[in-house]
Parts: sequence; C-alpha cells; structure tokens
Amino acid sequence: MALDPQDLKQFVASVARLVRDRLIPAEARVAAEDRIPEEVIADMRKLGLFGMTLPQKYGGLELNACEEVQVVFELCYAAPAFRGYIGANNSLGGRAILWGGTDRQRDHYLPRIASGELLTAFALTEPSSGSDATALNTRAHRRADGCWVINGGKRFITGASEADVINVVARTEPGSTGGSGVSVLLVERGTPGLVQAPPDRKMGQQGAHTGDLHFEDCVVPPDALLGEEGKGFKLTMRTIDRGRLHIGAASVGLAGRLIDEMLRYALERRQFGQPIAQFQLVQAMLADSRAEHLAARALVLQTAARCDRGEDFSMDAACCKMYASEMVGRVADRAIQVFGGAGYMQDSAVERLYRDARIFRIYEGTTQIQQITIAKHLVRAASALH
Repeated sequence: MALDPQDLKQFVASVARLVRDRLIPAEARVAAEDRIPEEVIADMRKLGLFGMTLPQKYGGLELNACEEVQVVFELCYAAPAFRGYIGANNSLGGRAILWGGTDRQRDHYLPRIASGELLTAFALTEPSSGSDATALNTRAHRRADGCWVINGGKRFITGASEADVINVVARTEPGSTGGSGVSVLLVERGTPGLVQAPPDRKMGQQGAHTGDLHFEDCVVPPDALLGEEGKGFKLTMRTIDRGRLHIGAASVGLAGRLIDEMLRYALERRQFGQPIAQFQLVQAMLADSRAEHLAARALVLQTAARCDRGEDFSMDAACCKMYASEMVGRVADRAIQVFGGAGYMQDSAVERLYRDARIFRIYEGTTQIQQITIAKHLVRAASALH
C-alpha cells in the first residue's frame, strides 16, 4: 500500500530529523559502548521504524519497496548500526512471518514485531554454509507427538543475542540435498535447548550485534513451522531478494554521508594557500564518488519499482547489492584519502564509517555470489530464446 505522497514526504523528513538530531550525535557513543542507547531505540520505536514495511493491520506503516528505499536512504545517512538494529524486523525476520506464516502466527507475532516489542533474527548461515546456503547441517525432525526437535548451530546471525523470536532454517527431510527438504521453524527466546551466544567482536558496525546460535535437542511445537514443510528455501530466497534491495539502499545512504564528509573537509582543509577542494585530483575523487552514488541510487529506485509492479526482480536485486555495496566501499576509501592522516585516526567519523562499510560486500551474499547469480539469470534468459 503506497502512502499519500505528502505523507511520505513528511515521514522521510521526520527520519532525516531523527538522523541529524539523535542518531549522528550518538554514533561515537554507540561505537565505544557497542550498544545503542535505550532512549535512541525508544525514538526509533516511536517513529514506527521497527514496522515500517509491515501491514497497517498489524501496526506497521506498510511502506512499499519504493517508499522503503527512500526511507533507508535517509536512515543510513547515520552509521549503519541503527538500521541494523531494526533491519530484521522489517526484512528477513518479520517479512518471512508475513509471507510464510499462518493467520495465527501473523496475529501472534507481527503486532509486537511492528511495535519493536519483539526483535527477530533470521538464522541461515552456519560454520560450513555461508555462500553455499544449501549446505545446511542444522537438522530438525518430528517426534511422534508432532513437535520438532532441532539440532545444529548458526553463525554470524544478526541480532542473535537479543532476538525474541528466531526464524531457523533447517533440513527437515533426511537425505535431501540442495534447496529441497528445507523448512523454516520459529524458535522463541528461552526455549530449552536454545543457546544465544554473546555478541561477536567485529571490525565495524558496533551496536548492531551478530553472534552464534546453538540448538541441542531444542523442542518447538508443531505450529512452529513457518510456511510449507520442505519448501522453506524458496521462502528464504524470496526474503533475501528483498533484503538485497534493502542493502543496496543502505549502501546509497552511507555513500551520501561519506561524500558530504569528504566535501566538507576538502573545503576546510588548506594546503599551499588554498582549500584542497580546489585541487583537481581531489575534485576527481569527489566527482567519481557522486557519479557512482547517483548511479547506484537510480538502480535501487528502478529495482524497487519493478518489485512494486510484481515483476521478477531477483537479478536486479543482485545487481543492486553488488554495485551499491562495491560503490560505497570505493567512496569510503576515497574519503580516507581526502582526509589523509586525519582520516586514519580513530576519532574520525570517516575512519569508523570506512570500517562499517566493509561488511556490505559480504552479508546478504558476497559480491562474488551476486556475480554468479546475475550471470545465471542472463544465461538462463538467453538460453530460453534459442
């Protein structure tokens, strides 16, 4: 459901004010303490960010894809940890329940997910299955009473330590391979047999936690199954496509911030009697950054429009993820170059944002996986013509 254009404009403006008045001033504290202050979380909750893509009937804002990416452009002008904290509720975790859940599951979880009362996580990656998402060692089987018993482990799961409800991707059909025989099960915090490990110590994005999950004879009720048994991988890939579009938008937002930071510094910093913004080689870095930023923004908006029209946008989502995440990496590197030694210091915002940006090329599928995905789509389409 699309918002009235004026309502969307006002909401985007509200997000921009939150970013500049509350989020950016809190960035250094979040990085130092590796946590987002409760008062900032309350501000994001009050604005409706935890449920911005979920239906209004469940208390969400029901933003469509075009609206969502415009909000993410603004939200990710701040450090990406803030987006990371609300991301699963709007993306993999919340959307999987929306698309695959029963009426009872949606009614039970989505209102509390949309309000931010519950945090979600989507547990796919394992120690032996990252890029090869089908190489799952986590298993689940039905007992005689219909309950599911889960055994295995997950790694690098966003929100693992805080999540109240976890979407666990597990192989439920013995002897199956690839994407077949895979199901998604909902596991709540406190379930016996579930261990939510402490957060990882990461290179960047402090405040947005990742961690391990361990399942040892973890028993969940029969109605914990999300979607159709054995068809969970299809649901997973559907949510990941939308997630890749979201990461593309996040990369665009962060690149905009980095460009503004390097432009401000280039105008202030003087060498040889003039601002370094007057030097052509510095101007080249600024120009390249803006051109690539605008190209990525246009690609994200175009792909979001395809999504909203109900078209197959899987290849386009991979293009967004690949190009935008690589783009923000290049922009972050140029920002350090423009700042020079000052950019290498830990009290510099661009030093922190440089580290934050690096993960965009890895999660939700590495750049190399996106290349393979894009090529497969191209070959398949060309083969169909012959």
